[in-house]
Amino acid sequence: MEKEIIIQLNKTFEESAYTQNGVEYWLARDLQKLLDYMEWRNFVLVIEKARTACLNSRQNISDHFVDVNKMVKLGSGSERKIDDVMLTRYACYLIAQNGDSRKEQIAFAQSYFAIQTRKQELLEERIALVERLRAREKLADTETELSGIVYERGVDGEGFARLRSKGDHALFGGYTTLEMKKKLGVPEKRPLADFLPTITIKAKDLAAEITSFNTKKNNLRGEQAITGEHIRNNKDVRELLGKSNIKPEALPPEEDIKKLQRSLQSEGKKIAKNAKLINNYNGKEKQ
Repeated sequence: MEKEIIIQLNKTFEESAYTQNGVEYWLARDLQKLLDYMEWRNFVLVIEKARTACLNSRQNISDHFVDVNKMVKLGSGSERKIDDVMLTRYACYLIAQNGDSRKEQIAFAQSYFAIQTRKQELLEERIALVERLRAREKLADTETELSGIVYERGVDGEGFARLRSKGDHALFGGYTTLEMKKKLGVPEKRPLADFLPTITIKAKDLAAEITSFNTKKNNLRGEQAITGEHIRNNKDVRELLGKSNIKPEALPPEEDIKKLQRSLQSEGKKIAKNAKLINNYNGKEKQ
């Protein structure tokens, strides 16, 4: 396929997309023309194959194919209602995969939507990683604040370590911090939270926040009283997770948060470097 054709097709496909509530979609009637199908009835057969493929991939068809109606003008000036389908990027990808690959437009669409779908997956993955990193940083801040509060109320560093360990014992259904490290394969000298999934990190953060709040509100003092408060809060958070059938001790470990930080920092440096090169190039072009 010639470069000029690829550029034109890419522009046409991009301009044919709509956005609603932040969700990108295409209309089947538009896609029919883009994929060089002359008759709607033939294109409907391809859509049905794509629906079946969607079902086989264990996706909800209604999440990707939404039947709609729209009014079109006739030659006489009157209007009539016709069927159409709102399609997500993934639905378009499945349609392209089930289309006539001898068509140049189909060959382009197969690659175009595959790449676009992968871009979306990578974006979602990155957002999830950043969310986990932020949750871990928030937990560190919350525990630092809690440490300061309990220190003022008679709990030293060793006492705070015991308090956190007993909180973990309550949150993880009887597993101590050390036992959870062994269970998840976490190095003994590394914080357990660095290897926990986002939901568990946020659970620990919520329990610690409540402990800080109630310690100040109820003027709790001494290791025993504050530890008892922390245990209760972790049990309450565990019970809340249990209502959604989530058991923190049963969740698999995530990638080391330190490795994730290095990866994101490296990516940020690359983006900054590329932006600088582009700016320098644009500056030379204007001279």
